[in-house]
This record gives sequence, structure tokens and C-alpha cells, in this order.
Amino acid sequence: MNTTRQGGVSRQSGVSRQGGAAGSRRADVVRLAGELFAKKGYRATTVREIADAAGILSGSLYHHFDSKESIGDEILSSFINDVLADYQAAVSSAGSPPDVLAQIVRSTSDTLSRHRAALAMLQNDWSYFSTQPRFGYLRRALGEIERTWVTQLELGQKSGLFRADLDPRLTYRLLRDVLWIPAQWRVAGGYTIDQVAEALLALLFNGIRAPGP
Repeated sequence: MNTTRQGGVSRQSGVSRQGGAAGSRRADVVRLAGELFAKKGYRATTVREIADAAGILSGSLYHHFDSKESIGDEILSSFINDVLADYQAAVSSAGSPPDVLAQIVRSTSDTLSRHRAALAMLQNDWSYFSTQPRFGYLRRALGEIERTWVTQLELGQKSGLFRADLDPRLTYRLLRDVLWIPAQWRVAGGYTIDQVAEALLALLFNGIRAPGP
């Protein structure tokens, strides 16, 4: 089994990456498996169903991945690495806490929309992934994401930019649930992903109360 590293977490891919037609087929398998995982649930989806969706025999699937876990790992680690890269870039910008948080929301909006399958997998099967050593990086990465938010909120409090009575951890968790619900990132109801992100930032920094007289 080969271990690769992309961004912030290590990934055990099961087999070597391939280029050309084989690489394209591998990418198709990942995409189709992700759709099944999101629709049926990771645990309820079988290798046979993934192979059928890809139009190949179950045995042929093992030319690309050594197990269903390797496919799930590919989907989830790719998502987590992209999100961590967004967060690291925002923190490295050395902006003020509001600027860093705004950059996080804006830059990750597209990332979240591109990883809807991973979001659905985490939402629907977190009780499974959180107990599996192979997916231990998920809990560590989510901890890093939370620390980033809490740190910026606390810095904002210390500098007087945010309310002193703010609970940073609770605030993060409330915002996370808005940001990470897969349905929030579908282009629906006439709103684009960017519009959703900007509306969230307006609520975060301005609230919904009208200015006083």
C-alpha cells in the first residue's frame, strides 16, 4: 500500500496513481462512488454497486483501489486537504481577524461546493469514520479548523473588534453548521454560492438589526 501526502494530511491510496486513460477511469470511479456514498450512505454502498455504476467488473475495480476504504479515503482526504489549504492561506495573509474570517468563508465556499459528496459522507456516516483509525486524520483536521476560528475570534475580542461576551467556540460551531450543510452549497432558489457566502458574512459582522436613528 502506498502512502501519499497532499496538503495537510497523509493518505493511503491503496494502489499507485495512474495517468492517461487509466487515470481518467480512476477519477470516474471516485466520482461515481462519491455520488453513491452521498445518496445511499458509505456503509450501505457495496463494491459491486460502485463497479456497476462505473460499468466494470468488481474485480476490475481492484486495479484502481484495493478496497472501498481506499476510495472513501481518496474522497475525504482530498476534501480535507483543500479546506486546510484555504484556512492556511487565510491565516498566512496576516490580516485582521475579520479579514481572515472573511477570506476563509469566501475561499472555502467554492471548495465546499466541489466536495458535496465528502460533506454528505461526513454528515451521514460520521459515527463510522470517527471510530476508524484509518480516518483519524478527519478528527485532527476538524480540530485544527476549529482552533483557527476560535483563535481569530479571540484575537478579535482582545483587539476590541468583536464583542467581549462572545463565546468563540459556540460561535464557531453555529457558523460551521451553516457553512458545512451540503444543501447550503447547491445553486438553488436563484442564489449563487458567492451570494450565500456574502450573506453569511453580512450576518456574522453586521447582524440583522437595522442601524439606529
